Amino acid sequence: MSTVDDSQTAEARKREQRGWCWYDWANSVFPTSVTTVFGSLYLTEVAASAAMADKTLNGPNPCPADGAGNTDKLQNCDISLFGLDFPAGSLWGYLLSIATVIQVLVVPLMGAIADRSTNKKPMLAAFAFGGSLATVAMALVSGTNWELGVVLFILGNIGYGTSVVVYYSYLTEISTADERDGLSARGWAFGYLGGGCALAIQLVIYLFRDSIGITSGNAAQIAFVLSGIWWALFTIIPLKRLRGHHDRPPGEAARGSVLTAGFRELRTTLREAKAYPLTLAFLGTYLIYTDGIATVANVSAQYGREELKFEADVLITTILIVQFVAFFGGVLHGLVARRLGAKKTIMGSLAVWVVVIGAAYFVQAGQATQFYLLAGGIGLVLGGTNALSRSLFSQLVPAGKEAQYFSVYEMGERATSWLGPLLFAVMASSTGSYRYAIISLVVFFAVGLVLMSFVPVRRAIRAAGNPEPALL
Repeated sequence: MSTVDDSQTAEARKREQRGWCWYDWANSVFPTSVTTVFGSLYLTEVAASAAMADKTLNGPNPCPADGAGNTDKLQNCDISLFGLDFPAGSLWGYLLSIATVIQVLVVPLMGAIADRSTNKKPMLAAFAFGGSLATVAMALVSGTNWELGVVLFILGNIGYGTSVVVYYSYLTEISTADERDGLSARGWAFGYLGGGCALAIQLVIYLFRDSIGITSGNAAQIAFVLSGIWWALFTIIPLKRLRGHHDRPPGEAARGSVLTAGFRELRTTLREAKAYPLTLAFLGTYLIYTDGIATVANVSAQYGREELKFEADVLITTILIVQFVAFFGGVLHGLVARRLGAKKTIMGSLAVWVVVIGAAYFVQAGQATQFYLLAGGIGLVLGGTNALSRSLFSQLVPAGKEAQYFSVYEMGERATSWLGPLLFAVMASSTGSYRYAIISLVVFFAVGLVLMSFVPVRRAIRAAGNPEPALL
């Protein structure tokens, strides 16, 4: 049965839905500004400075002799952690991997605890504000203390991942089956708009840093502070609008330790998940094509820089194009889903992905206009595909288990996110061309499209005990 509160008037539910969308706006600044742009640039620079200082103090270190003051060259210098030496330029890749593993361990447990809670708002607030505080504190990283940056980024990443799982779990509680696709698409679109606006402000500061008398490092530190404040400030809106939604009887939620009960609940959910094979079939299909989406988002700048020979200004402009076009793409996907249903719209979106990635192969080096058009195509389908996948998955989840299943949804996405980058890297190294590497990613969207056509989502919704929307 649905967990939406039937006692609410339509207007009260709409007000709550509008508030819910604001958390997409609030949290998108972390993956966009911190993870994609400024985190990697700044922490790598700080680690490179630490490597040079270590070379000066401790003698031999594989740094180039003429590397003083040139952090690009210093990225090959070694830094040490727990007795392991690795190049400073590799820090960000290792950090993303470690942060993902920690999320895989922590977030599902927090999802189980959230499902046992009679009021999820305090958990949403705690992880959102905790993540935003860690983000602001990243501005304290300076000189050679890159280790502090590692700890703070991991804490921010945990806050982001866990708050998103709790946030997703509200979908079934604040919307009917027929409202869910449109709501999810609006939220995702709003998130891209928010992330784009915040990034635009930060990039203006970064690009005009010389005019206002600051360094690139100072600009990154300002970006961290602005990101954390943005995240915390706009989180207040959903916290004011969302209701408690007491899904469980208070006695059941209070029985025993919350932590041990969370472990017990998570173990039960994982054991019982096999009773919903159609839900798992959709999840498996989603994990294939979302790996392709994430890989395209992560390697597009590398493709533009290495294969197409674009400078930083073109790449920065491209990031902003993707962010703002993704807003309109998310809205468009919601409108199309209202007429065709979520499954058909996702399949159409995957077909567009195949065309867009195919077009990327033919973009000519130095042709910025072609690259911008490609960015527009990616933005058009980037947000909408994930937004409708989120809403469709919410239809396939047993009532009362939303946060747990969404934690599995999020963690499955992260656990398989190495496949696309691996294929891209293998194709680039074996062929010597990034063009063959980018075209190889078509396989994720083609396979996802074929598999999606075989997933009986209406039957899966019935099996989960949820009401069926009019269109699928």
